[in-house]
Amino acid sequence: MRDVTGPSDVDAHLTAIADQGFTIVPDAIDLDLVEGLVDDLARLEHDLGVKPARNSFEGARTVRIYNLLARGDRFAEVPVHPSILPIVEGVLDAGCLISSLSSIAIGPDEIPQPIHADDQLMPVAKPHVATVCNTMWALTDFTEENGATRLVPGSHLADHSPAYGSEHPSIPAEMAKGSVLVWHGSLWHGGGANQTADRRIGLAMNYCAGWVRQQENQQLGVPLDTVRQFSPRLQELCGFGVYHGLIGHIDRRSPADVVLGPSEPLDPTPMVWDEP
Repeated sequence: MRDVTGPSDVDAHLTAIADQGFTIVPDAIDLDLVEGLVDDLARLEHDLGVKPARNSFEGARTVRIYNLLARGDRFAEVPVHPSILPIVEGVLDAGCLISSLSSIAIGPDEIPQPIHADDQLMPVAKPHVATVCNTMWALTDFTEENGATRLVPGSHLADHSPAYGSEHPSIPAEMAKGSVLVWHGSLWHGGGANQTADRRIGLAMNYCAGWVRQQENQQLGVPLDTVRQFSPRLQELCGFGVYHGLIGHIDRRSPADVVLGPSEPLDPTPMVWDEP
């Protein structure tokens, strides 16, 4: 695996996100993992009979597979990847949650996705502190021709979200296979048009602040027997922890303690009321 992102790298990426709303981490993911994920997605598409959604947002020629943490062991490596998670934690905080993990394969002849912000359904005045931090893993090369994500730099600082279907000057997030795009949830963006004969395949690994409701319900969507096999950190990211010692507890105990059951005796999760 690639070396863990160093503090100086994290700081540089966080500065870019603060200034422009996004950053690209080149060569972040080992290509063996990339190829394994591509194989897994091909298997799932066949086994699940996945077809394009055929709406203006998800696309008429774009294949999306949702709830990936429930669909194969390899996907558990994605949310906690050491090259990316420290950056996300710097945008949100260490109490962040997995909002959703899905794949997006833009097929030939797909048209551009409408420009949007990932947090625009939240009724919070803009600009605001980050409530969402999302990432796109390039499982193929991302080029302007094959539908690289379109970005409107600096738009995360706007005082409003884009009107649906409106047009805005944008740039393509071109990056090599194995790279990862990370952006502030207020950034205006959208999938690009694919003018090639091949698919542009990516993983949308999305996070939210620990006090925000997740886009995909990880607690109900992922079987508990699967969650029990996750690392403690991944369990926390799925929502089986307690945010700041207060939000998400069950009778003053961590959901992991109550629902999953510790494999060995553990000290009770400290709660905010217990602090001196």
